Amino acid sequence: VVYIFGLWTSGVGFATRQVGNVTKPTLIISNEGDKVVQKTQSTFKNTEISFKLGEEFDETTVDDRHCKSTVVLDGDQFVHVQKWDGKETTFVREIKDGKMVMKLTFGDVVAVRTYEKA
Repeated sequence: VVYIFGLWTSGVGFATRQVGNVTKPTLIISNEGDKVVQKTQSTFKNTEISFKLGEEFDETTVDDRHCKSTVVLDGDQFVHVQKWDGKETTFVREIKDGKMVMKLTFGDVVAVRTYEKA
């Protein structure tokens, strides 16, 4: 199983993977009271999650996985853990050189995506 910028290669159709591979999403992270709202917008699909830091919440991913997720701040890192069907994925987001770098880990597979400020 390999993760390609939001889409698992197993169980996701070829055409969907190809669109996902060339999509350049916009990620918006904001506060609304005591909750964090994370919106991902693209020409392919838009998603939004809302959560309190450190509290588990239900999440349906862009590739339609139903996860129990938790997000915490660890120093300067925003750490997002998704758990489903005995599996676990970790996203670590941090600002480096004025850009947001997201490192995704699933088992021994690691993917990195860099976001530039719009």
